Amino acid sequence: MRLTTLTDYAIRLLMYAGNHPDRLCTIAEIAQAHGISEPHLMKVTHRLAQRGWIETVRGKNGGLRLAMPADQINLGAVVRDTENDLTLVECLGRANTCYLAGNCTLTGVLQGALGAFMQHLGGFTLQDILQPPAGLPGERPVTVHRASPDQAMH
Repeated sequence: MRLTTLTDYAIRLLMYAGNHPDRLCTIAEIAQAHGISEPHLMKVTHRLAQRGWIETVRGKNGGLRLAMPADQINLGAVVRDTENDLTLVECLGRANTCYLAGNCTLTGVLQGALGAFMQHLGGFTLQDILQPPAGLPGERPVTVHRASPDQAMH
């Protein structure tokens, strides 16, 4: 399984904004920090704003910021919102033409694997993957903000 570029860039954008909660971040600075084209990042920004993960402010001093605290942004929910198709193989999709359909036990194994993957992601929030504040010596202790079942299903 491979996540799309949209999901990769969306998580990077959320991490950048989460690491700068005290100000508005611009698409230009995020694009430069991650080596992403600005037009592509604009599409990602639009999608995240539509889904309620970020807020955008237009104008000369505009930018973007998280729409909620980082510990309320569930990684599994973000992946579900940004991935158009989590179908691992044809038989798990809508257009199933596999002649083994209904007689193959691999389907259940793969569905279980995808479910475990998404459940694992659902156990983490954006806060769990943010960098420690600048200027603090050493690494921050790992504090896992396990998402509530409500957040995991967002």
